[in-house]
Amino acid sequence: MVELVSRVAASRHSRSVNRAAAEAWIRAYVEPVGAIETASERPWATVLRVPLADGVAWFKACSPVQAFEPRLTAGLSARWPDRVTEVLGHDEERAWLLLADAGAPIGYGNPPEKWLIALPLYAELQRGEAAHIHEHLSHHVPDLRVATLPARFEDLLQHDLPLESDEVRRVGRFAGRFIELCGELAAHNVPETIQHDDLHGANLYEQGERLRLIDWGDSSISHPFASLAVTFRFLEEINKLPPADPWFSRLRDAYLEPWGRGLTGAFELAIRVGTFAHTFAWARQRDALPEEARAEFDKWFQVVLRRAIAQTLE
Repeated sequence: MVELVSRVAASRHSRSVNRAAAEAWIRAYVEPVGAIETASERPWATVLRVPLADGVAWFKACSPVQAFEPRLTAGLSARWPDRVTEVLGHDEERAWLLLADAGAPIGYGNPPEKWLIALPLYAELQRGEAAHIHEHLSHHVPDLRVATLPARFEDLLQHDLPLESDEVRRVGRFAGRFIELCGELAAHNVPETIQHDDLHGANLYEQGERLRLIDWGDSSISHPFASLAVTFRFLEEINKLPPADPWFSRLRDAYLEPWGRGLTGAFELAIRVGTFAHTFAWARQRDALPEEARAEFDKWFQVVLRRAIAQTLE
């Protein structure tokens, strides 16, 4: 998740990383030429910058809520080396990951022209990964398949949501319609697969002419088309594109091209359902946070929840 949380929560997580052991493990794969420095500390992960003679590598220690990420990333990198960051080493038991440098993020300028290139490549990856979903699920990638979503919706309603009481009631009244939408989406028979769920400019990296996706720790097994709920959110909020801007249909069509014809209706349903599924993923992250980190987290959780509430309008 791109949004920052409190420094208090971040430092609490960082103490769980055995720095000496981590540096020894790093040195088993690469030869640092300078001090290994902390790049970021968040409740869900700590990232270290490792200087090398020919560039830099990145170490990531994942918290339990994202402990599936190293194995998942290693598998994706092995099968899709042209579109996922190169993995230099990973430790599934300790949830550690060592990555080669992937260049620079396209960033919050978020040029849609880059997504026009990246989204079809991502769709091809998703299509290929459909054959591996049971492997991913058995190694604890979260299960947000469409059949599970009505129960996830009910679970969301049991949370103390950072919303006004009338907003919570509005979500509750949508439960029956949400079940119907899930059934309509499932009827399109699009294969469920890996869904990045954090597909924005800070996670799309450019190196020369190559674009790669990083940071698979928010992923789930879900409806593939829901991925673009986040991408479209950032195009609206960062690029200030109005909902009717032609870029949205251009990007949708580019993304859908590898999936085949006649899926525009399924895509619109997936965005609507997926905007709610995104809140379920956020609720899972929130549940794993220390209490003192939740107030800061909730500022952004409100944004995600209110985008979902907007989907209750017919």
